[in-house]
Amino acid sequence: MQAHKGDVLRFTGRAVGSPEHRATVVEVLGPHGEPPYRVRYEDGHETEIFPGPGCVTEGTGGPRPARSGPAGTGG
Repeated sequence: MQAHKGDVLRFTGRAVGSPEHRATVVEVLGPHGEPPYRVRYEDGHETEIFPGPGCVTEGTGGPRPARSGPAGTGG
C-alpha cells in the first residue's frame, strides 16, 4: 500500500453493521509512501497505523485498494 500526505484512508467495518470510518494521512513515516502512517481521524484523534486489508486509500487519483503482499512486491 502506498499513500501520500493528504490522502484519506477508508476503513470498512469488519462485522455486519459496523460503521466505516476514515482517517487523513498527516505524515508518511515509511519509505516510498509505504506504512506506517500518522493519521488523523474525523474526531481529531491522531495515531500511527499500519493499515490492514480492509483499508482503501482515496487520493487524488481515486480509490486504491490495499495490497496484501510484502512491501515492494506489487501485490
